[in-house]
This record gives sequence, C-alpha cells and structure tokens, in this order.
Amino acid sequence: MKFARLCLLFFCLALAPAFAARPPSQHAVMSEGHSLAVWSRVPSRPTHAILLVHGRTWSALPDFDLQTENRSVMLALVKRGYATYAIDLRGYGATARNADGWNKPNEAAADVAQVLEWITQRHPKLAKPVLLGWSMGSVISQLTAQQRPELLSDLILYGYPRDPGTTPPVPPAPATPPRETNTRERAISDFISPQVTSQALIDAYVVAALKADPVRADWKQLEDYRALAPNLVKNPTLLLHGDRDPLAPIAAQSRMFVGLGNPDKQWVVLAGGDHAAMLETTHEAFIAAIVAFVERPRLKK
Repeated sequence: MKFARLCLLFFCLALAPAFAARPPSQHAVMSEGHSLAVWSRVPSRPTHAILLVHGRTWSALPDFDLQTENRSVMLALVKRGYATYAIDLRGYGATARNADGWNKPNEAAADVAQVLEWITQRHPKLAKPVLLGWSMGSVISQLTAQQRPELLSDLILYGYPRDPGTTPPVPPAPATPPRETNTRERAISDFISPQVTSQALIDAYVVAALKADPVRADWKQLEDYRALAPNLVKNPTLLLHGDRDPLAPIAAQSRMFVGLGNPDKQWVVLAGGDHAAMLETTHEAFIAAIVAFVERPRLKK
C-alpha cells in the first residue's frame, strides 16, 4: 500500500508541470458589436475575481501569462483562489482591430466595463471584480473606474505612467493608422535592471510578445485622457510600481496617491523592480501586494 501511494505521488508530481502549462481558456465578449478576446484561469472555488488590463504595446498573454520561471501572474493568482481574467483590447492579441484601424481611450474603457459586467455575471456570489491595469492599462482602468465605479470593487494602478500635476500635449494623429511592425528592441525596453531579470526570461518574453502582437496597435483621440483626475477615483485604490520604473517617478506617484478620491488607499513600492516588475524577481512581492490589498480588513459600514 505504501509503495502504491509513493507511485501515485511521483505520478502526480510528474504531471504537475503539464497541468501548469495548459493554456488559459479563451472567451469572446461582445462590446458594441465588437468581439473581445478574454482569457481566464479559474480555480474550482474562487474567493475573488480580478480583471487584468495590459499595456500600450503588448497584449494579455505575454504580460500576464508568461510560461517561464514561474512568472505567470494568472497562475499565481489562481493558486491564491482568484478567478483571473485578462482582456486583449482592440487590435491586440486575439482581438481584431476596429474597421478603421484605430483605438480610442473612451471606447477601450467601455470595453473594459463590458468585460467587468460579464465577469460579475459569471461569478454572481463573489464581490465585484478587482480591476488591475498595467502602464497604459492603468490609465484605461482609471478611466473605467471614473465612468463606471459601480462595476468594480478595488482598483489597482500598476506602473501608472502619468503625472496628474501636468497636462501633456496631445499629438495629432496621422490620417491612417501607421501599423508599425513590432520589434525585439521594443519588447525588451521594459526590462531595465539586469539584476532582477534573467536573459532567458527576456528572450522568452520577446518570443511570446512578437508572436502575439507582430503589429503595433494604433491610438487616436488621446484628448479623452484629459478627463482623468485622481479625486474622481472613488473606488479603494492600490498604487503599485517598481522603484526603478522610469515611467513612475516618485514625485508623480505621490501627487497621484495624495489626490485619490477614496481614503481607503495604499501605495506600495517594489524594491528593485522596474516597469515590468510582475515578470522579474519582484514577481512574488507583486502578487503579495495585490493579495494583501484585496484581502485587507475593511471598515464595516
């Protein structure tokens, strides 16, 4: 009997990597007549739901489900009981472009809102989903939270790239989408600190990113971002970034944090991390910060 149990244990251990490597489930969510690709990894008994919104250049799977060195954000959150979803915005990953080839911030925010509603329908017994955006995705997430705060519980702004104390100029959009070819140089640009990232991980990310997004998405109507204001964010908010992130200088993050419109807020700096801290050796600290914020004791009303 003991021998049989040992054999079963070895068999399960041998299969464990195969189970971990299974691809996430893909869903199609309709938003204003456009089909959005949404990826999911869901435990058998989830305790929370979370939606991840990718950055400017790369889509959901390279950013949040990289199958190298145990750096998949989706798998890490599933292990902690989270029904984890990640959206491909229009023109990214498995989501087709708009007919005119352009993305627009308010349209992207409406798409994120639609996916939040869809997640709530899938998990009616859970609290409203947590919304986490990385880099440009954090800006889209803030826009969503300002417009539809009732659709989410907590907001996590990770690698937030804007300074609320300034109003950046809006460059004119070209007549037609440039459709630039994405490059290896662009894929490695977020990895700044070699001390926290192995070359093997960077190489794996480059392969995954260029496979998912060979052509750069195009945006216009960036004046939509002028509606962003920290005081209009009414959801509890976690501001999260790596201390070596050049897109998230401390002074700008401080202005953002102080201005947030809900006193239930936290600011966490990932020591040693840069703009891609969720994929670096700061990965576990990144996950721990999310879990600690979402599962914090809350004031009873």
